[in-house]
Amino acid sequence: MTNLGDLEIFAKVVSTGSMSLAGRALGFSPAVVSKRIKRLEDRLGTRLLQRTTRQISLTEAGQGFYDRVLGILAGIEEAEYYISGRSAQMHGTLKVTAPTSFGRTHVAPHLKSFMDMHPGLAIHLVLSDEFTDIVGEGFDLAIRIAELTDSSLVARRLAPVRRLLCASPDYLATNGTPQTIEDLKQHRCLPAHNNDAWRLEGPEGPLSLRPEGMLVTNSSEVVREAVISGLGIALRSTWDISRELKDGRLVHILTAYEGSRNVTLSAVYPSRQFLPAKVRLFIDYLAEVYGPVPYWERSMV
Repeated sequence: MTNLGDLEIFAKVVSTGSMSLAGRALGFSPAVVSKRIKRLEDRLGTRLLQRTTRQISLTEAGQGFYDRVLGILAGIEEAEYYISGRSAQMHGTLKVTAPTSFGRTHVAPHLKSFMDMHPGLAIHLVLSDEFTDIVGEGFDLAIRIAELTDSSLVARRLAPVRRLLCASPDYLATNGTPQTIEDLKQHRCLPAHNNDAWRLEGPEGPLSLRPEGMLVTNSSEVVREAVISGLGIALRSTWDISRELKDGRLVHILTAYEGSRNVTLSAVYPSRQFLPAKVRLFIDYLAEVYGPVPYWERSMV
């Protein structure tokens, strides 16, 4: 009978596209991974992977075998999930990446409750505002706030994202309140940390404008602090500024316009067919915490 560990190694090599990345994720050297793959191929009497200096790809037999291996591994995960659900225990490490500000304010505060429910599960949380290759870097899932376009990944929507134009009362008192979108050209605007255009929806439909300002930064948190301090006008998410809007430190302006509704808060993971129970549990937990109307929206009412 084929060693179950060989199947796990094979699946990880395929999902990462690299023996070294698979080994890193599983705690093996590339040489051990290569040896285990060869042992599997020798036992089956067929080549599963085509190897070149640049990439690894599945043979026709390998593709069919991989599809079936995913079903086997998923079945084992389901069995473990059943047992862990009965014993209220989940073991292993969950590796998650999230945007810096959102992770600090809306993921970190909820970790204790989740980890109290699953004391055997360790969480490795990496916060970054840069794009993360979750497969290549071995993450189980990523929390993303974006328009998702990568069809090789699977996404589950966790909550809507509302982005509003806002400024501090001091800024508006000094510079006036814009009455039209065209008025923004006469104001100091604070571009997003990646300097993307503002994609808005308003009475005339979708529109795009590229704000120009004196501040350029790679930090979304710097933009947040700059708009609160009165440096200019920004397009910010309600999850980030709901408290400031409620207590008056920021004012919602040009209320007929909001950021594109195609931007959502989502959990992104590599495969629908082989979703580890620990990943499913964490995604379900976050979806319940945020809810269809997120708590940061409810706090503004």
